[in-house]
Amino acid sequence: MERLQGFFLKSPQDLSSHHPYIIYKQEEEENQGKQLEEDEIQEEEEDSAALIMDMELRATNQQGRKWGKHRRQNLTPKIVTYFILINLLIFIVAFLLGYIAFRGSCQSCKVSVSEVNDDLGYELAPETSGSTLYWADLREMFHKYLDEEHLKSSIRTISLLERSSGSPGMTTLSYQIRDMFYQQKLDHVWIDTHYVGLQFPDPAQPNTLHWIDGSGNISGELQLEDPDVYCPYSAKGSAIGGLIYANYGHLKDMLALQEKGLDPKGHLLLVRIGHMSFAEKVSNAEAFGALGVLIYPDPADIHKKLRLSNHTAVYGHVHLGTGDPYTPGFPSFNQTQFPPVESSGLPSIPVQPISANMAAQLLRKLSGPKAPSEWKGTLSDTQYRLGPGPTLRLIVNNHRASTPIISIFGCIEGRSEPDHYIVIGAQRDAWGPGAAKSAVGTAILLELVRTFSAMVRNGFQPRRSLLFISWDAGDFGNVGATEWLEGYLTMLHLKAAVYVSLDNAVLGDDQFHAKTSPLLTSLIKSILKQVDSPNHSGQTLYDQVVITGQSWEAEVIQPLPMDSSAYSFTAFGGVPAVEFSFTEEGPPYPFLNTKEDTFENLHGALQGRLPAVARAVAMVVGQLLIRLSQDRLLPLDFGCYGDVILKHIGRLNEFSGDLKARGLTLQWIYSARGDYIRSAEKLQKEIYSSEESNERLMRMYNVQIMRNSTSSPSMCHQQSIHSATSSWVKGTIL
Repeated sequence: MERLQGFFLKSPQDLSSHHPYIIYKQEEEENQGKQLEEDEIQEEEEDSAALIMDMELRATNQQGRKWGKHRRQNLTPKIVTYFILINLLIFIVAFLLGYIAFRGSCQSCKVSVSEVNDDLGYELAPETSGSTLYWADLREMFHKYLDEEHLKSSIRTISLLERSSGSPGMTTLSYQIRDMFYQQKLDHVWIDTHYVGLQFPDPAQPNTLHWIDGSGNISGELQLEDPDVYCPYSAKGSAIGGLIYANYGHLKDMLALQEKGLDPKGHLLLVRIGHMSFAEKVSNAEAFGALGVLIYPDPADIHKKLRLSNHTAVYGHVHLGTGDPYTPGFPSFNQTQFPPVESSGLPSIPVQPISANMAAQLLRKLSGPKAPSEWKGTLSDTQYRLGPGPTLRLIVNNHRASTPIISIFGCIEGRSEPDHYIVIGAQRDAWGPGAAKSAVGTAILLELVRTFSAMVRNGFQPRRSLLFISWDAGDFGNVGATEWLEGYLTMLHLKAAVYVSLDNAVLGDDQFHAKTSPLLTSLIKSILKQVDSPNHSGQTLYDQVVITGQSWEAEVIQPLPMDSSAYSFTAFGGVPAVEFSFTEEGPPYPFLNTKEDTFENLHGALQGRLPAVARAVAMVVGQLLIRLSQDRLLPLDFGCYGDVILKHIGRLNEFSGDLKARGLTLQWIYSARGDYIRSAEKLQKEIYSSEESNERLMRMYNVQIMRNSTSSPSMCHQQSIHSATSSWVKGTIL
């Protein structure tokens, strides 16, 4: 079996035996070899000098014998002069050789390690081509082979396929994508299958919602208008209680209710979609003692031009985490025994999504104080009171099923560092048509595979390997990506340099965002200056997104969200990651996670520009992949974390009083920051004084960059330190 596929097919136990320090041993051996060669040259020079000297002495001795056989020969000034000149010549030659070697190695001192240079030249392997491909050549080649019509056709076709996880349609699509990878003649193609615990509604026992009278009896049923829609990982069972309106379900919303004398404890909560994930809303409700949660889309949170039907409910899982919650920390391989433990992020209360129309019926029944003005939506004939209202009984009968999920892998092997990977992934599954949810991302992934394969056939050879992955079970909390990560967690940060997510790539066309690790910020800025805007002719994406007088980072850069596969790579694997998204200005794309997320609705929302916008995303990602796979030195700004950590320390100082009262301090963060800065500066100095053309040395530095960049996975997420500590402080106070 070939080395790349064999590597990934090995068990984590086998992988753990590999030693990451081999490269240093090889470098040491090489240096030793060079030293031996220098010693041999010096010995030869010394032997030559000795031979000349011996010849002079012999001549002198022979001449001296004429004056007498027993007369002793003394050194003359002429011999001493010869001796001095010979040694001086040797010294000058050695000095010149050393100067030439040092001057060559110092050329790299002029270029900063984290600087992004657009004029870099990329040489092909000497055995395959004598020409050189420069950055402009590769960019033009990528632009030539990327096909907008292919993107449009793929998005339309994929969105028409039934592809929920575990379905026959999903299995068929999986093998079609695998065959497409084979057709593109990728170096390695394989699939991984995991058997995970997914939750589905029970057709024989649908979820229900009833009115309960004062005697505790059912007085009527509220007919769910979209009964197929459900919340995966909701607790199974029933909950009975009065209804309270809790706005978006923020912690501050719960506290506001308590201040008005309305305790969420012992009640069902009605919350609206937006501002945070379903899982976070349910977690907050459970923390305040709520018995169950109903989630609905309010028209006030929907774009005025894109109207979601009032009879439509929205799908969303409620596991506060990623991966299979029934095997936390373990890859769900078939017939593998796991400890009887579940994720702490699973809720213990039932949850059900409902339509806006049903929410209006419930809100009209509520009494009590009026909601604050900022809590009021735009449901017709609704006063938005807080409650409590009539008693309800919510019954959720979702059932858990062991489901095989399939992830497909295809790799273009690098020529210089084949065991270092730039990973590109996209969710393939969807609840409903999923045009924006996963069809766009999958179409971009397939087009990138086709484009890079065409480039390879025309002379392109990446230095590092490109690994393309189509994930399954993304709608359940990035289960496919997380389970694969868990299988290779101990060594992934030494092999994967960067992860690029294609999920949620096109949700509009007004704004462009990069949800990313700080390491990639400077590289992204450089790329945006070279990609044309899909909306404004003659402008680059950078020109489109940057507002005069404001920081471009404030407009473009965002933290990684938990519902992204990029978050899993960063938080669990310590791998720098990025996810690009076009969005609408104002309320978000309303059809996401509904039956109305069709190609026609998405294409109409973008006024016919869907293929052009998808192509713009592909151009950004493609140029990013070229830089990451081709630069001799990984273009990761590993020195940026000093400023990033300092910024978050400033935010954490808001809680200094609470931390001090509990005997805690931020000193350990200051110390860790100092250690990291010193380590990064040392590595930068070593790189500056090195020879860039030394492949073995560049590989060693790339390994160190990857280690420095992932030495603390939590550091890679821009808000991890701040959000974790602030949540802990708030939770402790509450």
